[in-house]
Amino acid sequence: MLRPMSVVREAIATDMGDEAGGAMAEGAAAGQARDRVRAGRKILPIVEAVVLVAALLAPLVLQDYLTVFATRVIILALFALSFDLVWGYAGIMSFGQALFFGSAGYGVALLARDLNVTNIFLVLPAGTLIGLAFALLLGGFLLLGRHPSSVIFVSLGTLTGSYAADRLARGWYYLGGQNGIPSIAPMSLGSYDFTEGPAFYYLVLGILVAVYLLCRFLVRSQFGLALAGLRENEQRIAFFGYKVQHLKAIIFTIGGAVAGLAGSLYAFHEGFVWPNMVGVVVSTQVVLYVLFGGSGTLIGAVIGAVIVEGVSFWLSDNYRDIWPIILGLLLLLVILFRPLGLISFLLGERERVGNFGARPKENVKETRDAP
Repeated sequence: MLRPMSVVREAIATDMGDEAGGAMAEGAAAGQARDRVRAGRKILPIVEAVVLVAALLAPLVLQDYLTVFATRVIILALFALSFDLVWGYAGIMSFGQALFFGSAGYGVALLARDLNVTNIFLVLPAGTLIGLAFALLLGGFLLLGRHPSSVIFVSLGTLTGSYAADRLARGWYYLGGQNGIPSIAPMSLGSYDFTEGPAFYYLVLGILVAVYLLCRFLVRSQFGLALAGLRENEQRIAFFGYKVQHLKAIIFTIGGAVAGLAGSLYAFHEGFVWPNMVGVVVSTQVVLYVLFGGSGTLIGAVIGAVIVEGVSFWLSDNYRDIWPIILGLLLLLVILFRPLGLISFLLGERERVGNFGARPKENVKETRDAP
C-alpha cells in the first residue's frame, strides 16, 4: 500500500538532514529553513526566465555561424535533460545514454536515405520511439531482474551497451561503417526544408522548452517525489510500498525517449550520423554537462551543456594545442569544490529537490504562526 505524500516527504526531508526536513519541524530552525525555501522559490523561476530570454534573443545578436553552433548546443541541452532525469532524479548512473541518442539518429537517417521520409511529424516521433524502445529493452534487462540491480551493474551494463553499439555501427556496412551516413536530406514540413539557421534554431528551442516544461511537471509531481526518495534512500522508499525497480524502469525509458528526440534533431541538423553518436565519448560528454551544471535541477543540465560547449568552443579557438587540458582542469575544479554543480551557487539543497503537491495543512499553519 502506498503511503501518503506527507509521509514520503518527511522521509526524504529526514535524509536530507536539518537543511530541509528537520528545519521545517521545530522552532527557530524551522523559520530559517522556511526563509531559505521562500528565497529558493523565487530564484529558480528567475534563473529559468533569464535563460529563456537569452536563448530567444541569441539569434538576433549572434553571427550566422554562431547561430548554427547555438542550435547544436540547444540540442545537446535536450540530450542533457534526458540524462538528468535518469541520474539527477532517480540516481541511475547511465554511462550509455548515447546509445538512445545515436540509435535514434541512425534510425531517422535510414528513414531519410532509404525511404525518403523527412517529414517532421514522422521523423521526430520515430526518433523518440526508437530511443524509448532501446531504453525499454536495456532498462528491462538491467533493472527488472529478480534481484535489485546495483549501481555498478547498471553503470557497466549501460556502458557495455553503448560500446557494443559503437562497434556494431563501425563494422556494419549498411550503416556506413566508420564513415557513418552522410548527406542526410533536410527535415521538411510540407514543401519547406529546415536547414541550418534561425528557423531551425527556434524549432529546437521550442521543442526544448516544451520538453523542459513536461519534465518539470513530472519531477514536481508525486512521481517526482518518489524519484527524489529513490535518490536519497532507496530502501526507505521500498519500505513505503513503492516498487522501486518499476519506478527506475519508467524514468529510464522516459529518459531514453528524450535522448531519442535529441538524437533525431541532431542527425538532421548536422546532416550526417557517425558511430561516435552511439559510443562512449558522447555518453561521457553528457555526464560532464550535468556534473558541471548541477544534477537534479533540470535547468542545471541546460546551463551545464551551454557552458561546457561554449567554453570548449572558445578555448579551442584561442588555445588550440592545450584547450582539452584547460577544460579538464576547469571541470575538475568545479566538481571538487562544487559537487552539486554551478547551479548550487544560486539554489539551495531544498530547492534542488523542490516541493511536491499541496503542502500539509499543519505545515501551512506553522508557517503562518512563525515569527
